Amino acid sequence: MEKIGKTPLILAVDDESSLLDLLELYLLRAGFHMVRAVDGKTALEAFTASKPDLVLLDLLLPDADGLEICRRIRAQPGPTVPIIMLTSRSDEETKLAGLEGGADDYITKPFSPRELVARVKIALRRLQQSSEVQTPRDEVLTLNGLRVNKISRVVEIEGRFVELTAKEFDLLWFLASRPGEVFTREQLLENVWHYNYFGEMSTVTVHIRRLREKIERDPMRPRYIKTVWGVGYRFEP
Repeated sequence: MEKIGKTPLILAVDDESSLLDLLELYLLRAGFHMVRAVDGKTALEAFTASKPDLVLLDLLLPDADGLEICRRIRAQPGPTVPIIMLTSRSDEETKLAGLEGGADDYITKPFSPRELVARVKIALRRLQQSSEVQTPRDEVLTLNGLRVNKISRVVEIEGRFVELTAKEFDLLWFLASRPGEVFTREQLLENVWHYNYFGEMSTVTVHIRRLREKIERDPMRPRYIKTVWGVGYRFEP
């Protein structure tokens, strides 16, 4: 399935046809196109065939774990697309598992379709902003063995390439481009995710932890991303 013009295409994965109908109604009203899948198998097939700009992925599917589908989507070659998990479970552990599995955001059922559309717009806007060409002096940061290229979105640690999700890269770039500055979780949520009403502080905590696991020699004693107790985080140049 080909995307129509430049209109963003959303892949919505859920086994509830009534919910998919509702999502399609609101997404169409917001100016998006939508392709649907009702299980993990068709979700992966639709992702490969349609090359969507964003994925809405239910956590509980009849034939697969949504987290596994998320990981398999992330493992596919090509541009990294935002993934928003849909879950009927509101416990923090489930939400954190979704973020750790590669999701960029999550929303708990039942949810307002308008809220979901707002999150979709924010995720796509952020993706577009991150792909815009920067001035040459802002292209690359080299800090104590860490090299971050904003244009190619490539990260190297002492010559070793590190694979990050889209949001992990955005968070790293935001902190690394402002070395020594301290940011609260609220400020990071607002500046990296570009919202503060919908988001939760655990989103920032999980992404900081995942970043440390990928770029730090000892995540328990981080060299780059420091915790400022009672305040937030800073990047150590």
